Amino acid sequence: MNDLEILYEDGEALVIDKPAGLPIDRPRKGGASLGDRLDELKLGFQRQPQPAHRLDTDTSGCLLLARNPKSLKRFNMAFEEKVVSKTYLGILAGIPEQKEGRIELSLAKISSAEKGWRMIPAKKGKESATGWRVLAEVNGRALVEFRPETGRTHQIRVHAASGIGIPLLGDPVYGEKSGFARTMLHASAIEVPRAGKSAIAAHSPMPADFIALGFADVGAVPVAGAVTADVPQAPEIPETDVQT
Repeated sequence: MNDLEILYEDGEALVIDKPAGLPIDRPRKGGASLGDRLDELKLGFQRQPQPAHRLDTDTSGCLLLARNPKSLKRFNMAFEEKVVSKTYLGILAGIPEQKEGRIELSLAKISSAEKGWRMIPAKKGKESATGWRVLAEVNGRALVEFRPETGRTHQIRVHAASGIGIPLLGDPVYGEKSGFARTMLHASAIEVPRAGKSAIAAHSPMPADFIALGFADVGAVPVAGAVTADVPQAPEIPETDVQT
């Protein structure tokens, strides 16, 4: 089992480079999950860090974890107040005519015995918005930068398929799996502002399966600050469980 790469750490936060295929929560059918590996992320602290948001199982890249309940509460509030900046890279299964734009689609969840559950555009659904721009085109596919302004389930995947009109490569729900091991979506950067101290800022380099399709690492990251910080010695913290 490979080590989880740490992209940022300080006394209240970690950002790890989540590998594709690792679910945040344990699957109903069983199997490994991030929860099995939280002990190795304690790094001298008493508590296990807890995820402050979710990434799909297939999605790789930046995942923010809180080291204590107070930090988790602050990070949850930052997401609710929409002050967290997130940047994703995705490979579309085609090349769009338009090269940039902003998608606004309200989303709702539906389910059926045949296809299971999925998200669809719906007027009475929850509002969602995503900015996007094409970064590169290779072999009939486009590398796109996505900047979600909201955090709805499957938001980027639905916005690609129904907003841009071209699904993400390998998406088995909103497109076609087409022999690819996963949906080609990567959380490349995250920035979380904090009152009275520097922002949490981290960048995950382009994954190998993106590069194998001919896309070079875009390199430049639109987040401020260093990707690491001085880490204080782990304090003695009384054991208190926290609900995520």
